[in-house]
Amino acid sequence: MGKKPQGKGAAKKGGAANGSAAQAPKKADDWEALLDAAIEQKAAQVAPAATASAHGSAASAAADSDLRPTVASLAIKPLSQDPVPAEPKTQTEPPSVPLDHIFLGGKFPEGRIVEYAQVENAFRTTDEEVRARDRAMGTRIQDLRKAGEIHRQVRAYARKVAQPGVKLIDVANTIENSVRRLTRHTDLKGGIAFPTGLSLNHCAAHWTPMPGDVKTTLGKDDVLKIDFGVQVNGAIIDSAFTVHHNPQYDNLVQGVKAATDAGIREAGIDARFDEIGAAIQEVMESYEVELKGRTYGVKPIRNLCGHSIEPYRIHGSKSVPIVKGGDQTRMEEGELYAIETFGSTGKGWVSEGPENSHFMRNWELRGQPAIRLERSQQLLKTIEKRFGTLAFCQRYLEYYSETRYQNALRNLVDLGVLTAHPPLVDIPGSYTAQFENTILLRPTCKEIMSGGDDY
Repeated sequence: MGKKPQGKGAAKKGGAANGSAAQAPKKADDWEALLDAAIEQKAAQVAPAATASAHGSAASAAADSDLRPTVASLAIKPLSQDPVPAEPKTQTEPPSVPLDHIFLGGKFPEGRIVEYAQVENAFRTTDEEVRARDRAMGTRIQDLRKAGEIHRQVRAYARKVAQPGVKLIDVANTIENSVRRLTRHTDLKGGIAFPTGLSLNHCAAHWTPMPGDVKTTLGKDDVLKIDFGVQVNGAIIDSAFTVHHNPQYDNLVQGVKAATDAGIREAGIDARFDEIGAAIQEVMESYEVELKGRTYGVKPIRNLCGHSIEPYRIHGSKSVPIVKGGDQTRMEEGELYAIETFGSTGKGWVSEGPENSHFMRNWELRGQPAIRLERSQQLLKTIEKRFGTLAFCQRYLEYYSETRYQNALRNLVDLGVLTAHPPLVDIPGSYTAQFENTILLRPTCKEIMSGGDDY
């Protein structure tokens, strides 16, 4: 989820992610199917006790009455209360098996391990004191690895869904419902870290379907950025990739991916932000793309950047530039970063578009302003309970059965309690791409927590 740095021409911090889900139990397309399957299973368990067909019908009705009242509450409870099995399960399509039912014992797959390139960090692989600090990160590392593996499994299926003609709200529902199932949570213990970003073409970031948006679809000539996050106990994985179905965009997408890889290579303990930004820019600007007989250089979107990540806070205090000329701040041991780059065939500069769809608590607010509207007070309680400092969107409010919230939401933004993050767009007719991975600067090595075979 991208960050828009403060400075001349920059509006607010933002994230390049957007999510979409319909009104939870009513419009989430597969809740009913899951419930029907559970009803059939329970009916099958009860039916053997029946001695007549009438009793069988009663058993089925009893099972139905046991489960149907939970439809509304499914939206606000962990999706699975089943105990961890004795034998590991295998994942389904779409993903629905909780990750701790696949990897037993609380140990999850490592991310991609990379030794630090800097000569001054060579001692880190063997120094016993450093290794001890690394071992002390055990719980945090496992939470991040769990979130990272969930991201890999969910995005693998999302790629299959993101085909021309699909409704973007269906892509978002697929991603978000899968994250909920694999974490087994819809609360602050785990689940979605921020709204799923589904930004098309000249929109680089912060677009997500509004509730009930069934008109916005993916075209065969569109360039789609899919940016979503997973959190486990506040440990956030933020990762994004670009989908396209027209080979004319290959160089745009490959250039941005290569630039992100360059940023990850440069990142490390004591690495300077200005040097990382310069490396990213050099790689990205070496690519060109030909569209309709005209050649465009791939430009870094210079007012978007990567960022540090803190517990339950997608945008930490540090920004990682994607162009040269940044400050000389250095990365430090133990920090978590989203290394992401955005490339464009347009101006390489984004401005705010219409229709806010991302909101967060204002971290910089000092003191609580007087909230006079009772509905605003009620809505803020829901936001604090369900999201805390995590980003959310209108669809997530409806997931928790909030209605008629628009005026209250606007009031909280006007008071400065919430910050709004509208879509970020380059010039119409241009095309943008994005790639992003989350890395942890462990004492002994650099672990690309969200890295996979795809990127």
